[in-house]
Amino acid sequence: MSLDTPVRPSAGRAAPAPGRRYRAVWRWHFYAGLLVAPVLLVLAVTGSLYLFKDQYEEWRYRDLRTAAATANPRPLAEQIAAARAARPGAAVASVIPPGRPGRTTRVIFAGNAAGPFAPGVSVYVNPADARALGTVDDSATLMRRVRTIHGELMAGTVGDRVVETAACWSLVLLGSGAYLYRRGPARRREAKRGRSRLRRVHAVTGVFAGVVIAFLVVSGLPWSGVWGEAFQKIATAAGSTPPDPDRFARRSTPPDRGRDLSRHPDAKVPWAAEERPVPASGHAGHGGAAGGTVGAAPVERALRAAAARAPHCPPAACEYKVLLPRGERGVYTVTVASRHDPADERTVHVDQYSGAVLGSYGWNEYGVLAKAVEQGIALHEGRRYGPLNTAVMLAACLALVLLTVTGVGMWWKRRPSGGLGAPRRPGDRRTTLTVAAIMLVVGVLFPLAGVTMLATLLVDALLVRRVPALARRFG
Repeated sequence: MSLDTPVRPSAGRAAPAPGRRYRAVWRWHFYAGLLVAPVLLVLAVTGSLYLFKDQYEEWRYRDLRTAAATANPRPLAEQIAAARAARPGAAVASVIPPGRPGRTTRVIFAGNAAGPFAPGVSVYVNPADARALGTVDDSATLMRRVRTIHGELMAGTVGDRVVETAACWSLVLLGSGAYLYRRGPARRREAKRGRSRLRRVHAVTGVFAGVVIAFLVVSGLPWSGVWGEAFQKIATAAGSTPPDPDRFARRSTPPDRGRDLSRHPDAKVPWAAEERPVPASGHAGHGGAAGGTVGAAPVERALRAAAARAPHCPPAACEYKVLLPRGERGVYTVTVASRHDPADERTVHVDQYSGAVLGSYGWNEYGVLAKAVEQGIALHEGRRYGPLNTAVMLAACLALVLLTVTGVGMWWKRRPSGGLGAPRRPGDRRTTLTVAAIMLVVGVLFPLAGVTMLATLLVDALLVRRVPALARRFG
């Protein structure tokens, strides 16, 4: 958020066009920073913390997630029954079996919150004796709260829209900041004290970290409410995410068109698989329950089927989660989530009665847009290339904190007593309209930013310019 002061023209002479453009860009940069700086600071801090979610939770719940290794674990149906006894009356949403010896089974029950991807309640079971070790309310964990602040400021849909708006405006800040750095006269003559020192730190940080910060913003937008939903519709219309019937295994019953994984509260499937319709199991009447469901095939059979179709993602390296059948036509859905490479992930649907594979899709079935989003998410979360990826994302978050603090610091030092200290208007209608047109193009690409830009222009034209006190205060 560079606040360099442009060279003032001498009396009686109009400012040259580059100076007018500089002042117009600077004005937009100033107000964009003033609008979103607090939100960006929150996003940067919470994003830094969330990068270490896995490490923190592994330490925090180590007494529940580890157990003595056993060569003869109890059947998963028995372990699920033990978890049910710990939470009588609650519905089982999914099961995460131990990926390697010495780990416990995690049985996730539906929680109090409703809606897609709502957090549940986890019961950890010792595979050796099917004994429940303890319960964790996933909605109340520290990292869940950090994620909720990061994604919606703990304000639901309104918070989600505020976060998306701030993220989009941050791209305006980065673009306008790059222009100010390149064209600003103060870049060529600075003292080494006071506000100039802040300006130098601010500018150099933006130059070196701007590209990574922009990537963080763009890769996070698929999760947003307005932009993300619109992008997913575009990707679906382009053939990037819908199911390809030819890639499903032969099945005796058609898919249940009323269901998809976007409505399962505990699915957490890859972005590209959320809206794929879920196939239906064959006819019921095959006898006893498996893991408390109406099916007959054991959960282990569904896991073996998924492992056979994900050879590059063995249980020791990836997380296997089983979504249990819901109703007589429901299926076992096994999501195979790689901790590093999305190309290794797989989603497999298994008939709850016969154990036959009804659907199996992964990287090869995703379109170009879906693949780009999946890789972007993995990089955004700092897990694609291990510690190096985490370090780069952490550095970008810390750089965003530094940009915000130094930007606010420069404004605080330059603001006049009793005034806002906003850059003055360029005084040239053509320059103003040109910059505004560029901003509106950005607004079309990012709707919430566009709405707030339009609102800013209307307030400026209809209110600020017409009220002398406001005109003096806001420039």
